[in-house]
Amino acid sequence: MYRRPARYNPGMTRPRWPVPYCSGSWSWDEVPPLPPFQLADGSGEAGLQTRVRLCWDDLALQVHFDCMDLDAWGTFRQRNDPIYQEEAVEVFLAPGEVDPVRYFEFEVSPLGTLFDATIHNPTSSRADMTGDPAWDCPGLQWAAGPGDIRQDWWAWLSIPWSAVSPSPEPPRIWRANFYRIERPRGGEPEFSGWSPTLTRPADFHKPARFGFLELVRGGSSR
Repeated sequence: MYRRPARYNPGMTRPRWPVPYCSGSWSWDEVPPLPPFQLADGSGEAGLQTRVRLCWDDLALQVHFDCMDLDAWGTFRQRNDPIYQEEAVEVFLAPGEVDPVRYFEFEVSPLGTLFDATIHNPTSSRADMTGDPAWDCPGLQWAAGPGDIRQDWWAWLSIPWSAVSPSPEPPRIWRANFYRIERPRGGEPEFSGWSPTLTRPADFHKPARFGFLELVRGGSSR
């Protein structure tokens, strides 16, 4: 069954909420999370949930992940190691409203290891897709650390508009998706995301399934 990509205004909640413009003093606790992650095949909510919060200013998009986990782990420690083979959270991002052919990929592991790349995906097929992990996003900031309970963990990315925007002022609409790869040692992996790609086996590189982000200044409602 086809599902429309989810729509979400960064810094907003339902039905009305002032947009937390993230400059000056602010807290992630003030920023409402996206809806619960869904399994990649669209069959239901993920068992180990991920909460994503978004905020933005004139310089960057801020992304914060909170991950419920019972066995957070990783072995890769060098930038652009294949952390997608272990556990990671991911951001796919492209300017504009159309289904993107080119987009940016960012991943962070529980150890704080980063993977970043540009992706060319003209047909939404792995056979035609190419990535360039030699691209290091200029000005990118990131971090990760343990949560308060279980083996929960968090990750944060600050993605500069100057590195991903086609113009000095970022476009109002962006295509994006947010994902989680959960691989418990000795258990079955769980692949989940904000806007499920409706694929089995899981494939996150389906740009038509990316959701829409709308950058909103001031108070708004939805």
